[in-house]
Amino acid sequence: MTTNQQRVAVVTGAARGIGAGVARRLAADGMAVAVLDLDESSCASIAEEITAGGGRALAVGADVSDPEQVEVAVRRVAEELGAPTVLVNNAGIIRDNLLFKMDVADWDAVMAVHLRGAFLMTKACQAHMTQEKFGRVINLSSTSALGNRGQVNYSAAKAGMQGFTKTLAIELGKFGVTANAIAPGFIETEMTAETAARIGMSFEDLKRMASEQAAVARTGRPEDIAHAVSFFASEGAGFTTGQVLYVAGGPCD
Repeated sequence: MTTNQQRVAVVTGAARGIGAGVARRLAADGMAVAVLDLDESSCASIAEEITAGGGRALAVGADVSDPEQVEVAVRRVAEELGAPTVLVNNAGIIRDNLLFKMDVADWDAVMAVHLRGAFLMTKACQAHMTQEKFGRVINLSSTSALGNRGQVNYSAAKAGMQGFTKTLAIELGKFGVTANAIAPGFIETEMTAETAARIGMSFEDLKRMASEQAAVARTGRPEDIAHAVSFFASEGAGFTTGQVLYVAGGPCD
């Protein structure tokens, strides 16, 4: 593939929030974008928005934890848009609870979407990346990887994403494929709004608390994460791999 050919990106969990913001940004960067989520109809509006703006996009429905659905989805992207050489593993769910209250199903569900999903999507896409001698894998971790009360499953999954990323960097680097992770702090999304509702707090109060704790005195937005993804996905980021970038409005330990 020559650099004048359009890159094709796949963004999982792209129907809303961070994923939708990333899909929009990569399209603005000139990439064709597969907007992938569990339900194709839920991500159709994002794909239509990109297309209406002059870009190329495809809405794809798939459960990232299902091997057969992943294979079908990636094959469809390759056939309709071209070889996917940029992958953003953003799909995620939360099933928060304290350890003694958490059941096995909630543990397994979070691991399946975050870790199994990232594994399956990366395995399917890397075949195209290694063939093209170019690839960018960007995995969404979280500041919760450092530990967060009530999120033993989510924290473990997001820490796992970092180890997964570093190993991908070692294995795939010689094929021109980089792998990096982004660990967001508090980002204003539907998911964090749902968290506020679940704990009985207004979203505005939750955002105010988060902004007071941030060094930059504000909460994050999907476009903040999309900027970081844009760098890692770029042609110029070929010497940056195996890194974890905390995008959290302040230092993280």
